[in-house]
Amino acid sequence: MLCWMLVTFWDAVSGQIRYSIPEETERGAFVGDVAKDLGLHAEQPSERGVRIVSGGRTQYFALNAESGHLITAERIDRERICGRAGKCLLSCELIVEDTMKLYGVEVEITDINDNAPSFPTEEMELKVSETTAPGSRILLPEAQDSDLGTNSIQSYQLSSDGHFSLDVQTGPDGVKHAELVLEKSLDREEQAVHTLILTATDGGDPVRSGTAQIRVTVLDANDNAPVFSQPVYTVSVWENVPAGSTILTVKATDLDEGVNKEIKYSFRKITDKASQIFRLDAKTGDITAMGNVNFEESALYEIEVQAQDGGGRFDKSKVVIEVSDVNDNAPEIAVRSLFSLVAEDSVPGTVIALIKVRDPDSGKNGEVTCHLQHNLPFTIISSSSSYYKLVTDSPLDRERAPEYNITITATDKGSPPLSTQKTILLQISDVNDNAPVFEKPSYSAYVPENNPSGASIFSVRATDRDWGENARVTYSLLEGEGREAPLSSAVSINSETGAVYALRSFDYEQLRELRFRVQARDGGSPPLRSNVSVRLLVLDQNDNSPHILHPASPSDGSTGVELAPRSSEPGYLVTKVVAVDADSGQNAWLSYQLLKATEPGLFSVGVHSGEVRTARYFVDRDGLKQSLVVLVKDNGQPPLSATVTVTVAVADSIPELLSDLSSLSAPAQPQSGLTLYLVIAVASVSCVFLTFVIALVALRLRRWRESQLLDSSSGTFSGVPVSHFVGIDGVRAFLHSYSQEASLTAGSGKSQFNFPQSNYANTLTSEQTCEVKDPFLMAEELNVSNADQSSVQ
Repeated sequence: MLCWMLVTFWDAVSGQIRYSIPEETERGAFVGDVAKDLGLHAEQPSERGVRIVSGGRTQYFALNAESGHLITAERIDRERICGRAGKCLLSCELIVEDTMKLYGVEVEITDINDNAPSFPTEEMELKVSETTAPGSRILLPEAQDSDLGTNSIQSYQLSSDGHFSLDVQTGPDGVKHAELVLEKSLDREEQAVHTLILTATDGGDPVRSGTAQIRVTVLDANDNAPVFSQPVYTVSVWENVPAGSTILTVKATDLDEGVNKEIKYSFRKITDKASQIFRLDAKTGDITAMGNVNFEESALYEIEVQAQDGGGRFDKSKVVIEVSDVNDNAPEIAVRSLFSLVAEDSVPGTVIALIKVRDPDSGKNGEVTCHLQHNLPFTIISSSSSYYKLVTDSPLDRERAPEYNITITATDKGSPPLSTQKTILLQISDVNDNAPVFEKPSYSAYVPENNPSGASIFSVRATDRDWGENARVTYSLLEGEGREAPLSSAVSINSETGAVYALRSFDYEQLRELRFRVQARDGGSPPLRSNVSVRLLVLDQNDNSPHILHPASPSDGSTGVELAPRSSEPGYLVTKVVAVDADSGQNAWLSYQLLKATEPGLFSVGVHSGEVRTARYFVDRDGLKQSLVVLVKDNGQPPLSATVTVTVAVADSIPELLSDLSSLSAPAQPQSGLTLYLVIAVASVSCVFLTFVIALVALRLRRWRESQLLDSSSGTFSGVPVSHFVGIDGVRAFLHSYSQEASLTAGSGKSQFNFPQSNYANTLTSEQTCEVKDPFLMAEELNVSNADQSSVQ
């Protein structure tokens, strides 16, 4: 522990340098090469933050930042600063800020002979009785010289006079006292006044001297001198003693009578400073404090007092005034070095400031302790007797506290204690320790399809708790995995504002949802990043018209025809219009409407089903060919629609139907080469099939004749399948399969097919379109002889 304390103290005060200069040196005079003595010549002291501070109120020294020389900043008067002290030392501190090291510098001020000896008064009056015996001694006032050593008073000389001589005595303290010695008796009647010149000379180079005129008045006999009650008077006073207070009374007595008994008190030896503070009453001997008795300026005053009677005889005594300290000075706080900006990632123990604390008082009144306010991440530790270090105590966080007002309180141990506060503003510099944070954990945005290219869709926003460049957030898009087209072709983002723009128009039918990620990156070094998921939903618009699947538009020149028996009941299902809409939601809700019909009121269309049904019974005036225009409309705003023409063939008998089907043919249109080939192929197959049918009919007629079944004039047909497609003259008609009963009757030399009106199917067997690959052709008319009574199925 002792070693650690020594190292700590040595770190705070790493060295002690002493120089010596004579007093009265002019301002700017060279004192010493501090940079060389401290080994700082590798670089200029200004680059290392070397500066000098003085502990007193007056700055006597300065540091040349370029040369590193210590020079005088003021004219130095040794006597004014140190008085009669044997050694006069001025101290200051040298601080190297880059290493936070402290060096003590002491400069000894040597005395020069700049003060001449002087007497308290230029004229002194002495009264000597004529009865004074030869050899009597008269103590003369001492000359004052502020210089020390050989520069102080070394000798006294007295002008020649036959009655007096001068004897110089050296006291225990080395001070020389001059005494006037009566060499022969005085005769007042011969000479009443003797004038002498006393000269005090110092030992300086050059020699200085001072003179005083002594006027000796010869008096009548006075054989008793005054005597003080004490050779030394000692008194102790508080430094805050009120002005005008009597602190001491000196008393002397004289056994003479009359004028020779009247005593007059005076200061025989007193300093200039003490003469301004204390006053001696010449009659009473009371010593009063007239000025401020300050312990910090002087703790002890020594004064010589003199009591002189009316006959010129006198006595002297010494007065010692001890000043007791009062806790009247609050501690002083001086910040020697300060880092006003500290990074938030500074480790605990980082030095913030170097602080010096002093109290001019003494004893307990001058003992000072320092502390900080609570709940701060700092502490103050003692570095030396009067120096403290302000250091970090825990990690700093600029986002929680960007700056601190650190109040340092210095309190002494006086009664009552006095304290001083000093506030230091410390700013915390930012470190990039916070990543950007988005306002939402994920974003969902909606954009209608067919949006204009380049339009803003929505915005993302991220904030960063850091400051300055560390808090500047830029945005970018991140490509997703498994995407057919690059994300950059669909959307873009403003790197500064976070606004997302559509680079193209979206189609709900092609793209319903787009997922991607947005990255926010701050401007720190190294930068910090954060990502957020974005889900972009494309909203459907009514931009697709209904598409009719059935009945399909003919592509080969044929006309689709639906079959409705003339004997159908109301509600008979003729066909069903099937349509789809590529949109979604209500934009895809379809409704059906009969827009136009050959016979109004004959057919109806289901609003939601699209089923085409008979609305009433057929009558004779109803034509064989009925054209219906069906409107298919969606529920969008505005609604879109499509129309389809449905051709319905109405017939009671197949011959009638076959004979009139030719009239249902669509207008002739130029046929392509492919259509011609198809017609030829169908005709060839039809001829072969017709020949087969005729041969089969002839064969069955022959068997019938042989079986003697000619008496049967009618036959029941069952399960006659009608082809989905009946090709007539190159025209394709769309038919559905129905189960019908038919009978062949003979009469009037002509056979007929009759369709009974019983239990017709009223629903379609399938909603899907079927195509018969082997259509058959039927003869427009079948003539059967009554005699033959032939039957045909």
